[in-house]
Amino acid sequence: MGEKPSYLHFDKPAYAWKADTDYRQNPQLYRVGKGEQGVLICEPYKSEIGPLWRFKTEAIAQESSDKIYSLFLDYLGCDDFVGADMARKYLQMGFTRARRYANYKGGKKYDKDNNFQLLQKGTGQMQKANAAKIFYQKWQEAESNQKYSDLKKNWKSTLG
Repeated sequence: MGEKPSYLHFDKPAYAWKADTDYRQNPQLYRVGKGEQGVLICEPYKSEIGPLWRFKTEAIAQESSDKIYSLFLDYLGCDDFVGADMARKYLQMGFTRARRYANYKGGKKYDKDNNFQLLQKGTGQMQKANAAKIFYQKWQEAESNQKYSDLKKNWKSTLG
């Protein structure tokens, strides 16, 4: 049996990202965090990037990842690190979520009716594996962007 999902004991008051904060107006409040943290909360970026985020098929994933990567470059062009980091997080989340659907039927990793035991892997949709590859490539392209890397290093050393 694997660990139970972390969301079961989520400490919302301690969470660094707040839904009522405009991170474009208050970028100093943004924290890079781990992985995809804050991706579904940070406005206005959530509203700008979220509607583009899709991975149902390979073609949809290609269009989605291209649009999100284009936004990533636009944010970098404006020296908007928060926007670029959020776009990078959506690319990463495209990979992780598509992989989850490739690995688990219906994208469900835990059995909530059976004490949140880890479900059997290998029951998912194989078309999602190709979608995951597409998002992975764009995510890695974003991660290796030199301007993004420089901005991220500076951000983490000064703001967190």
